[in-house]
Parts: sequence; C-alpha cells; structure tokens
Amino acid sequence: MNPLRALIRAGLVEEPAAAAAIWWFLRGLALVFLIAIVSFWVLIEGLVGDRGILPAADFLTAVERQLGGARWYLLPTLSWWAPGTAALHAMCAAGVVLSLLLLLNLAPAPALAGLWAIYLSLSTAGQDFYQFQWDVLLLETALLACFVAPWKIAPGWRSAPAPPRLALWALWLLLAKLMIQSGVVKLTSGDPAWLDLTALTYHYETQPLPLATSWYAHHFPLWWQRFSCGATYAIEIGAPLLILVGARARQVSFAALFGLQVLIAASGNYAFFNLLTAVLCVPLLPARHFPARLRRWLRAATAPAGWPELTRFALFVPAGLTILLLLPGQGRDCLPRPRNAFPLLDALGNAVAPFRSCNSYGLFRVMTKERNEIVLEGSLDGNKWLSYELPFQPGDVARSPRLVAPYQPRLDWQMWFAALGRIQQNPWLAHVIERLLEAEPAVLALFAKDPFAGERPRFIRAALFRYRFTTAEQRQATGEWWSREFVGYYVQPVSRPR
Repeated sequence: MNPLRALIRAGLVEEPAAAAAIWWFLRGLALVFLIAIVSFWVLIEGLVGDRGILPAADFLTAVERQLGGARWYLLPTLSWWAPGTAALHAMCAAGVVLSLLLLLNLAPAPALAGLWAIYLSLSTAGQDFYQFQWDVLLLETALLACFVAPWKIAPGWRSAPAPPRLALWALWLLLAKLMIQSGVVKLTSGDPAWLDLTALTYHYETQPLPLATSWYAHHFPLWWQRFSCGATYAIEIGAPLLILVGARARQVSFAALFGLQVLIAASGNYAFFNLLTAVLCVPLLPARHFPARLRRWLRAATAPAGWPELTRFALFVPAGLTILLLLPGQGRDCLPRPRNAFPLLDALGNAVAPFRSCNSYGLFRVMTKERNEIVLEGSLDGNKWLSYELPFQPGDVARSPRLVAPYQPRLDWQMWFAALGRIQQNPWLAHVIERLLEAEPAVLALFAKDPFAGERPRFIRAALFRYRFTTAEQRQATGEWWSREFVGYYVQPVSRPR
C-alpha cells in the first residue's frame, strides 16, 4: 500500500486537498520573510552597525564577558562567530536568498530552517530594536512550517505533498493562540477603556504609526466605536474556536480572522504583522476554494510519500507540539500567568525561551489614551533649535500620516514606546543623542533629513509634545491633521565637548 495513503487512512496525515492551502501558505511565508529581512537590512548600519545606536559587536563583547560559555545558549546567534556589521549584512543577504528559494519552492524545508536560524540571530543582535511580537510570531510560524514543507532539495515548483495532520493542526492552533490571547489580555487587563468598549475612541489617535484613514476612523460616532470594539472581541476570541468544529466552521473562521487583518491594516501601520497573520489564515481554507486547475497543476500532492515525508511525520510528536503551543513566552503586552502554577511547564518554558519560538501574544493590553511624541532638536548656538523629524512619526502637524507597512521603521516604533516612559527606561535614546552630536551619517539616515546638512550641532535636547487629531472644523480651516502642545523636556539640552 502507498505509505501516504496508509497514513491518511490512519488519520495521521491530512488529505491531499490540504496541499493547495499549504502551497500558498509557504509562498506567503516566503514573502513575509523577504519583507522582514530587507526591512531590517536597510536599517542595520544606523541601528546596530559599528557606528550605530546599539552596536551589535559591543553588545556581544559585553555579554561574552558576563556570561562566558553560557552565551551560546542564552543568546543564540550566528553573530558569535563574527559580530561585526559585515556579518550582519551577510546574514541578511543569505536570508534574502533563502526567502527566494522558499518562494520558488526550492529546498523549502531546509530554506525554512535556515531562515529560522538567521532571523533568530538577527533578533538577538538587534537588541531593543527586535523586541516586537511579530518578530517572535515569525520565528514560531517558521519553526512549525518546517513540518509541512517538503524535505527535498528539488521538489519542483508544483510539488505540494499532503501535510501531516498534526503539523496542520499545529498551524491552526498557533493562529488560535495568537487571536484568543490577543482578545483575552484586553478583557483581563482591568483597563476600563476595554471593559466599557471605548478603547477605539483612543486607539486610532494614539497607535504607534497612524494612517490618514486613522483620522477618519477616530471621528466615527461613539456607538460605532463601541460596536467595533465588541466585534473585535467576538472575532479574536470566538472565531478561533470555530477551528475546532469542522471544515465549514473553519471557512467562517477564515473569513472573520482574515477580514479583521484587512481592517486593521487599513487603519494603521503594523509592519508585516497583519500580512503574517493573514498568511497564517490560509491553511484554514478547504480545497474547493482553490481552482481545480491549480489542484491538478500541483500534481505532486498525490505522489507517493518518500522517506523525507515519513521522517517528517515521525519527528513531529505530540510532546513537541505541547512545548511549542502551550508554553507562554516573554514579550511586550503578553498574557500574564502566575508563576509556579504549572512548575513543569514553567521549567520547559524557561528552557526554550532563548529561542523565541514559543510565545504569548496580545498587543495593547492597556490602551494608551494620550499621544506623547518625543521630538529631538539640535542647535548650533543654544538659541535657534531645529527638529530631527522621523520619516513616519507625527512631526509637522500639516503632514499627512503615511502608509509604510509592511516595511517597519524600527526607530520610529522605538520612539513611540520611549514616549510612554522615561529616559532611564530607554537608555538606547542616550546613544541616539550621542550619535546626533557626532553627526554620524548612519544614524542621521534614519531620520527624514539632517537639519544641519552634516554639520555637528553644539546641543541636542528631547522635547515632549502632546499630539491630538484635529477636529473636522480645524482641518477644514487649516488643512492640518494634528494639533500639538508642549509638555516639557524629556531630556534637557546636552552639549558636546568643545
């Protein structure tokens, strides 16, 4: 008997009908990796290069002195062999090549394994600039995707073998975990704005990188904002439960979850997060949603299974699934859990934590209700001050909010988080100020423009402004998208030695 058919009859491998969905899922994942790696590649010099804000080489040298041999496990990265900027560029170049191989269905599973290792390495070397939930979600997705991708060097463009049922369920449950935790953290945070359904009256204005459409969404009536908030709960918590019901229910779940990602992407810039989540929805689709010609074109879907496929199934055991899906991880706005509630799970969670591939999720656990912006300003004489504007954060009140996703300007994002706290909680910002006093070209390239055209400023300060969307009347009269008021100084003027 065909070994693939035997596994299907035993209920351990999905029917070939799932092959088309997995084929598209892998192509979409390749596109996400390509975007994520290129987005960081163009920022490397200014963020973690040798003359950047947080040089990776300096960071790794300090860690080596403190941790010694334990560094290989606690902070896994290929940069331990070559910590300089050139090696980071080489890893990004390799990541682009592997993304293209995965896109073309050439050595897909080995390419995914390589992408996972490279992205984990970049995440470690990236320090504060690589602490976003979509970064760890991409790592977790890639690790699970290794079990549905063909383990062949040249499976062919049309190859799409039926995936192991356990591996397919792992992808479904990852999506369910992501969405359910995202909803639950809001309800369990105790934030009144989430409990009384008024959170969205603040969200569009205070989110990290608004769009022009965010201005319009902010002015929707209160009843609509509350309805939208309630619908978000229903989709994030209710729709994933339909995955467990059956094939028809999974279609409804796909429509709800995919549609939510479209709406979020239409009202805010969240890097590649919405694209990645939409790609995770694709395995929910049944075969009939893909053209019959495409299913026939993927002729390898019904080909006999070889040893790589059987080995892939054998390696994916329930214990591994438990470790990957049930253990919470660390990260911003993650779902809290009392320590020692499950000692064994806590121990396993700590063991796998350095690999960032088993995580908890949930953005905006507490809704930000005021938008404070840090504006860095420089001066040659201490009297006339000019602003270093970031390209995508609000600065000029007359400038329209811009579409930037799926690209992620990581300094713009970090400045939004810094405005929620104090300089003592964000020591990396002191390095930004130091580099601006030196007029470092790599760091200046992260800003919209250099107000001093390469000349070194004598002073740098960080002013704090409160930004609000203008009303419809204000915008009609002035054409401005924002109004702002001075709050105080986040950092008092700092001077460079003469």
